[in-house]
Amino acid sequence: MSSESGRRRVVVTGLGAVTPVGNDVPTFWQSLLAGKSGAGRLTAFDASDLEVQIGAEVKGFEPTQRLDVKLAKRTDRFTQFALWAADEAVRDAKLDFDKEDHDRVGVIVGSGMGGIQTWEAQFIQFLQKGPRRVSPLLVPMMIPDMACGQVAITYNLRGPNYDTTSACASGAHATGEAFRHILHGDADMMVAGGAEAAITKFTVAAFANMGALSKRNSEPDKASRPYDKDRDGFVMGEGAGIFVLEELEHARRRGAQIYCELAGYGATADAHHITAPDPDAKGAAAVMRQAITEAGLKPEDIDYINGHGTSTPLNDASEVKAIADVFGAHASKLAINSTKSMIGHGLGAAGAMEFVAMVLQLKHQKLHATVNHETPDAGVALDFVRGSARDCRIETALSNSFGFGGHNACLLVKALA
Repeated sequence: MSSESGRRRVVVTGLGAVTPVGNDVPTFWQSLLAGKSGAGRLTAFDASDLEVQIGAEVKGFEPTQRLDVKLAKRTDRFTQFALWAADEAVRDAKLDFDKEDHDRVGVIVGSGMGGIQTWEAQFIQFLQKGPRRVSPLLVPMMIPDMACGQVAITYNLRGPNYDTTSACASGAHATGEAFRHILHGDADMMVAGGAEAAITKFTVAAFANMGALSKRNSEPDKASRPYDKDRDGFVMGEGAGIFVLEELEHARRRGAQIYCELAGYGATADAHHITAPDPDAKGAAAVMRQAITEAGLKPEDIDYINGHGTSTPLNDASEVKAIADVFGAHASKLAINSTKSMIGHGLGAAGAMEFVAMVLQLKHQKLHATVNHETPDAGVALDFVRGSARDCRIETALSNSFGFGGHNACLLVKALA
């Protein structure tokens, strides 16, 4: 057993990332510390006739540098991101799957939109050239579960395997459910995270028309400004965060490096509105309490929160209220930042990319800044890590993810004791 109480314990042993500020973990980390924004004018298509013309795109991504050419042609960009990041995570964990029981290793990768780039391209083909020209690969390239399916196929992993689709909470839910499978003995290792590649003309138009996106087209690098009084919407991002989660004693037996322990997970619903968060923030507060309680901690034990921090007026305000409700007087002592200030909002991949950022900050005992946070909302006196990165003692950390539909997820990590 992994503890005197007999409860299995889960640790993080490998990290992988594809992001708008770096296509590997070291580059991602250095970009965060430098306060580098990944936002810019959209390049994937002509956005000149759109109200919103900015996004946080992954740059310089060439899938065939790690993927077989045939596989690259048969996978959507979101699956390519997942496979790329999984390759890095597996190598970082120094895994040799030939030495593992493949029935005891699973894969869960969340995605909110799945292969929407493929869907959009093939629908145009359907309209312009007729039904016989629709690719027979459309369905296996489009469905959101294909990222976890392809990762499992690549490494012959036969444990629990599915995707989670809960909008912006998808990657966090995938991580939490993977944690549960190890905790309850269904698996000894899980490859988990989230992947998204939803920056298309169609989706940008849709999010813009519902008023969710920032219209700061003339200043893309200043458009994502979480918790700032002058925020006007989020910047759409893309990418993947994939990691190896492992039962503690299993990791120790193989001499694995251990980043930290994943000790708590919460999942709740607002049950309030299809897009707007509950202004009373009951679900957001409850999900943090769940994660803290599962870890056997109290609110005052938490040092740092990687906030959902989308840069939308309603979401940021609701999250701030939830933090105040959960932590009370301790809230002013917490460090809080938003990785989205630099990488934009990666939708279903957001929680996974932010989990990587949270783990790195705990490992290095250093916090990245919340870029563009200049003027707090009236009456809010929280520490949003403004200005530049700073050293900080971190033993425990939370990561919040809240999705359209009222889906809430929270992950708690702590230094391994």
